[in-house]
Amino acid sequence: MTVTAPPRPRLLSPSYAATTAGMFALCALVAFEATAVTTVMPGVADRLDGVGLYALSFAAPLASGVVGMVAAGGWSDRRGPMLPLAVALVLFSLGLVVCGSAPSMEVLVAGRVLQGLGGGALTVCLYVSVGLVFPAVLQPSVFASFAAAWVLPSLFGPALAAFVADTVGWRWVFLGVVVLVALAAALVLPALRRVVVAPTAAPFPVRRLQWAVTAAVAVLVLEMLGSRRGPLLLLAGVALVVVGIALRRLLPAGALSGARGLPAVIATRGLLSAAFFCGEAYIVFVLQESWGLSAGRAGLALTIVGVVWAASSQLQGRLGDRVADTTAMGAGTLLVLVGTAALALVVATHLHPALAVASYVVAGAGMGFGYPRTGVAMLAASSDADRGFNSSALSIADSLGGAFALSASGIVYATAERSGADPFLPVFVLAAALAVLGVLAATRTRT
Repeated sequence: MTVTAPPRPRLLSPSYAATTAGMFALCALVAFEATAVTTVMPGVADRLDGVGLYALSFAAPLASGVVGMVAAGGWSDRRGPMLPLAVALVLFSLGLVVCGSAPSMEVLVAGRVLQGLGGGALTVCLYVSVGLVFPAVLQPSVFASFAAAWVLPSLFGPALAAFVADTVGWRWVFLGVVVLVALAAALVLPALRRVVVAPTAAPFPVRRLQWAVTAAVAVLVLEMLGSRRGPLLLLAGVALVVVGIALRRLLPAGALSGARGLPAVIATRGLLSAAFFCGEAYIVFVLQESWGLSAGRAGLALTIVGVVWAASSQLQGRLGDRVADTTAMGAGTLLVLVGTAALALVVATHLHPALAVASYVVAGAGMGFGYPRTGVAMLAASSDADRGFNSSALSIADSLGGAFALSASGIVYATAERSGADPFLPVFVLAAALAVLGVLAATRTRT
């Protein structure tokens, strides 16, 4: 008697198609907001008379995203991802509405905080949901689709955002996404309702959440007070100390000093994000302000770097173990250093804007080559007892590294502008300095 094997499940089979499409769409919408906001934010800050809060509008969602990640992870472990995902979607959508209707830059920054809370929690909930909804054989394909969902918006997001801003106004870059989030959620939530998750007695990470909140608030306070004078400047110094204390509680011992092995891997991840995203937040801004490019033309820099990042990431993946993790991280951080330093040079000498874009693209190639290997090296240095903590620490270093750099960039931008100097140059010099630290940390990642 011939036994027919059951058909292999497929992502787009009737059982999984709607859920696959919904999860892909949610990831893509979060990614679209990141690239779209970078394109339109210079114009938004000008219209709302809030250039002084420009950096904070980028740092806010990164910092609050850490809080969302920690809270959603602990909540999902105890009760499953259904309710945390619903709350994350509400927070993310509410943040979009607040941003889209903001009468001032201060209100827009508050909306960005809500966006970050929801976006950080959303990402964690989706990852947890994959393990519950999809069989093991399909999970690698789901995560591959998530990667594609983050790359694709970089191809069309900047141009689409510029078009929307020019035709119906910048507010619809935020408001238009709300409806799409609701449609994507309608595809995902039914599958989670069918999943039965037994409540566990696992303790909620209260202390970890408290330190995440402390770090996020301190990073934002640092940016708001760092360019002030007198007693307020002293308070900014206190905030800097608090950031350091919080990170010592959230990261493995030795991460802040780049101790050899796993701590240096975590430090490399944080410094890569800090250097690159410090430059990314200002690349469209400087192309518009210093060279007079339109938002659409300046946003092409984001599109090109997205393609190069993806190609570089594919290259390091194909090379596999022929290139050691330490070598890949070292090469990646070095390219980020070359790119950010070259960008600072182009801005200082006011060369052709194509050279500014080319410099930024070099940094993007470095991110694609070195960034994925930080995750691989982290897992290789982890055991069953600390894999979860180390994975969380890598994400926290990623987000808070970027948030801290953006807060610092806001301080140096405001200080330079107040003194009558070119405010963009010290920002890119800061990015290059952080990349130098990244190169040094990468040399210590070998165990």
